[in-house]
Amino acid sequence: MTKRFPVLLASLLAVSSVSAPLQVLAQEARPLDRIAAVVDEDVILQSELQRAIANIKAQYAGRENQLPPEDVLSRQVLERLVLVKLQVARAQGSGIRVGDQELNQAMNTIAQQNGSTLDALRQRLAHDGIDFNDFRASVRDEITVQRLRQSFAQSRISVSEGEVDAALKQQATAGNQYHLAHILIALPDGANADQIATGQKKADGVKALLDKGELDFNAAAVRYSDSPNALEGGDLGWRSLDEIPQAFAQMMEKMKAGEVVGPIRGPSGFQLLKLVEVRDASAATGGSTVTEYHGRHILVRVDDHQTDAAAKAKIDTLRARIAGGADFETVAKESSEDNNSKGQGGDLGWFPADAFGPAFGQQVSGIQDGGVSQPFRTDAGWHIVQRVATRQTDVTNDNQRAQIRETIGRRKLEDEYNRFLQELRGEAYVSFRSGDRAENTATPPQS
Repeated sequence: MTKRFPVLLASLLAVSSVSAPLQVLAQEARPLDRIAAVVDEDVILQSELQRAIANIKAQYAGRENQLPPEDVLSRQVLERLVLVKLQVARAQGSGIRVGDQELNQAMNTIAQQNGSTLDALRQRLAHDGIDFNDFRASVRDEITVQRLRQSFAQSRISVSEGEVDAALKQQATAGNQYHLAHILIALPDGANADQIATGQKKADGVKALLDKGELDFNAAAVRYSDSPNALEGGDLGWRSLDEIPQAFAQMMEKMKAGEVVGPIRGPSGFQLLKLVEVRDASAATGGSTVTEYHGRHILVRVDDHQTDAAAKAKIDTLRARIAGGADFETVAKESSEDNNSKGQGGDLGWFPADAFGPAFGQQVSGIQDGGVSQPFRTDAGWHIVQRVATRQTDVTNDNQRAQIRETIGRRKLEDEYNRFLQELRGEAYVSFRSGDRAENTATPPQS
């Protein structure tokens, strides 16, 4: 078992990103299905598109006039679904799989977040005309995309200690962090004078609508932005000054929450930037202590060579041997299938509860020092864990460095992953279907 990838990925793994409130999922009766788009060897059905559009409309209930025209919204949502299909296909081609147990846990989490049980969730979905298996499949796709981003970050994103040191030094003098949102009016590579003028005119027009109060910023992002986060209202999260383009950074300290600046020309096109709110950076990186555990574990893998049932039977046998008096460390050396810890008798050293994922943390925190857990399942296979000892650790400085590392990594990931998506989309065969008409495209259309 390998240790958890650095904390910068924690936000990417949260199941909550696929747990929208149930009222967002309501839809009208499903029409007779037809193909909305062909994506390489896969298809997007009209019913999938209509469900996704219904979700967006539900989020803007009472503000429907702020959404783009139906054809523009449909195209934006269809492009989002195309990217999901492409990412899922790439993930599966890379060997990324979401197991049934993990999916079941995600479904239970969604039910709990809606104050419900899984059976009640199933009934509610049926009442709203949503097929449970379709919903379950969409959750699997969302988790798969998260895993692809994690894999991408692990292979391509790194943050050096020097970068963390420099950011810490800058933060000590800067003082504030800024919650931002943006609208991007994209320009093609090598844009000519006419294309630049058209982009400038569109950006100026959007800014005028915002200044007049005819649209709020989130709705304008949904309607007009060409950024991948347009359907999230252009939200960019919290940034320190060193994470903001220089052209905007000089303005931030003079702006008030709610103000919008731009358009300003950048590498990708014209941008409008909104300052949502400001906070003291020191308040976001307060000190604390955490409980750490010293533990050992034994892993029996589930893979192409060993079924889940066979792995479960094996781990049950090993657990029974230990319960009967066998030494945990000796059994781990003999039988564990985690090559990273097997030679050390399964020793994992000191770690916080969430270091190896929620299932592992729940088990190690739920037993006493010296105790051995019951068998439990993760993506890797079946485990048992022995808690050797416990301690309290002051992680004030570690927390601060980890948060800065996560922030820098998130910014790098955002830039690199967006380029990756553009490449993925540009290489794909996509055919949009409208009635009897088909439109083939190799690049995303602009709204």
